[in-house]
Amino acid sequence: MSSSNDQVFIPVSQRNTNGLTGMPSNDPKSFTKGAVLSFHNIYYKVKVKSGFLLGRKILEKEILTNINGIMRPGLNAILGPTGGGKSSLLDVLAARKDPQGLSGDVLINGAPRPANFKCTSGYVVQDDVVMGTLTVRENLQFSAALRLPTTMTNHEKNERINKVIQELGLAKVADSKVGTQFTRGVSGGERKRTSIGMELITDPSILFLDEPTTGLDSSTANAVLLLLKRMSKQGRTIIFSIHQPRYSIFKLFDSLTLLASGRVMFHGPAQEALGYFASAGHHCESYNNPADFFLDVINGDSSAVISNREDEGGEAKETEEPSKREKPLIEKLAEFYVNSAFFRDTKAELDQFSGVQKKKSVVFKELTYATSFCHQLKWIAKRSFKNLLGNPQASIAEIIVTIFLGLIIGAIFYDLKHDPTGIQNRAGVLFFLTTNQCFSSISAVELFVVEKKLFTHEYISGYYRVSSYFFGKLLSDLLPMRMLPSIIFTCITYFLLGLKPVVESFFIMMFTLMMVAFTASSMALAIAAGQSVVSVATLLMTITFVFMMIFSGLLVNLTTIVPWLSWLQYFSIPRYGYTALRHNEFLGQNFCPGLNVTANNTCSFAICTGEEYLIIQGIDLSPWGLWKNHVALACMIVIFLTIAYLKLLFLKKFS
Repeated sequence: MSSSNDQVFIPVSQRNTNGLTGMPSNDPKSFTKGAVLSFHNIYYKVKVKSGFLLGRKILEKEILTNINGIMRPGLNAILGPTGGGKSSLLDVLAARKDPQGLSGDVLINGAPRPANFKCTSGYVVQDDVVMGTLTVRENLQFSAALRLPTTMTNHEKNERINKVIQELGLAKVADSKVGTQFTRGVSGGERKRTSIGMELITDPSILFLDEPTTGLDSSTANAVLLLLKRMSKQGRTIIFSIHQPRYSIFKLFDSLTLLASGRVMFHGPAQEALGYFASAGHHCESYNNPADFFLDVINGDSSAVISNREDEGGEAKETEEPSKREKPLIEKLAEFYVNSAFFRDTKAELDQFSGVQKKKSVVFKELTYATSFCHQLKWIAKRSFKNLLGNPQASIAEIIVTIFLGLIIGAIFYDLKHDPTGIQNRAGVLFFLTTNQCFSSISAVELFVVEKKLFTHEYISGYYRVSSYFFGKLLSDLLPMRMLPSIIFTCITYFLLGLKPVVESFFIMMFTLMMVAFTASSMALAIAAGQSVVSVATLLMTITFVFMMIFSGLLVNLTTIVPWLSWLQYFSIPRYGYTALRHNEFLGQNFCPGLNVTANNTCSFAICTGEEYLIIQGIDLSPWGLWKNHVALACMIVIFLTIAYLKLLFLKKFS
């Protein structure tokens, strides 16, 4: 795509005294001409894999072929059948398509797009990506806090938010939660308008929308398009893809681009499209919806097409397969458009825009941020914490389960005895506590998987850096949700079990359980980061932990494992936690009542001291034998978090 190292200014609508485009103004000339987007010779190809293993072939599929056009201030609709290339063209124009296999030029007022075009324009995705546990106002505040410059005061930002709320008609639901799959929130239309508002905060001159009517009933869809029409009259260039709009929506369009099989069937004023198709021999019945008529013609199954064939060559061949009719018809319509006056006029205007010197295509990877790392970290942590509190199914439920499980374990192993049975019970309960921390941490896989679409959209739009998002989620979500259960578990079970009555041992046990939970959660993040399906990551985590349990030290004595397999124990998270807990509990304990262990008396048939048990298990009795386990867990945390961060950093963020 064409670009330049120079930052090209994108003209925006003149702001009124309050700083927001689209607000009523007493001066009818207060709005200047908006941005004009032109695209020249757009080709887009993707590589598709076919076959299995050794017989796999890589084929090249052409998605867009020689697309040209101009989008001016107003409503610019991209219409076409499913798989016709609507969303691909929209993403190309918005600089959000993978540049691999992409060629052509996209200009703004005749100049190449700036490298940070994704940050300066607005893009509303098809599936609304707003935080459902927050209110409409809180979502807009998040966008304003991270995308507006720090030179603006909080008062000015709040004014901007209030005006966007008024413009979008969200005043009645401004302080209502957007809603999630568990909690009821605002309606579908209000949710869509909230998504639009998130982008309007920056007052972009160009706004892209991918299927803005998806999931909405016809009346709500009409209301959303009326809103976009009002905004377009205030100087914005609004470009959107849409599928089968009703007539009341179609008549709002200023410009129409019809695509089929990646080729242009028509590009020009929407109200002249019917006359254009009539000149091609396809007449729309008076009762038919023009949008449906266009799609029927393109798909080759309309009465207009059949009647046209009858006029040209006698009776239509009903036995002819649709797949054989479709391709020639699309080619015929594409050739008819190339030879039409619409294409000649568009080409003449495009030649004027492309008069500037064209430069080589570059990848649009440059992102500019309006705020600092610390500011982004604060707001991400704040939003994540609110989301945690607003989602009791994941937070409060986990704490309740932890309390209940702690009481059950305390009842089963209540008041451990200092006899041979106490050794078995202590070993068993400490093993359970360790493995429970591991398996309960599997829920951490959802931390990045559930919000993948939200993260991808916000990162590309310049909300925050990857580092800000990563550490913000760790501080506000992962840290408390792993620390609190460990504290609760220790406080409940330690005294019910009657473990070593030493203050130091109590806090060492709490710290050990925290380290095990953090390490297991870090491994979950390393596996799940970049994944799209939670179940796949959960399955991998479960299999890994089951394998690690074998080398934890309870199911098999680690000193008896053959040398060529013993190295696997060093990759076991439960082993380090279980070893530390046993060292902390057994050291200094006496399990042979009435026997004076200081008089060199030993039992020939049983283990009498904790030291004997630890030696048999191959555990070092020195202080380093305890703390080296925590050091190992800390190193694993750093390694796993680094892997998770790198996977997020290099995650494919283009569509």
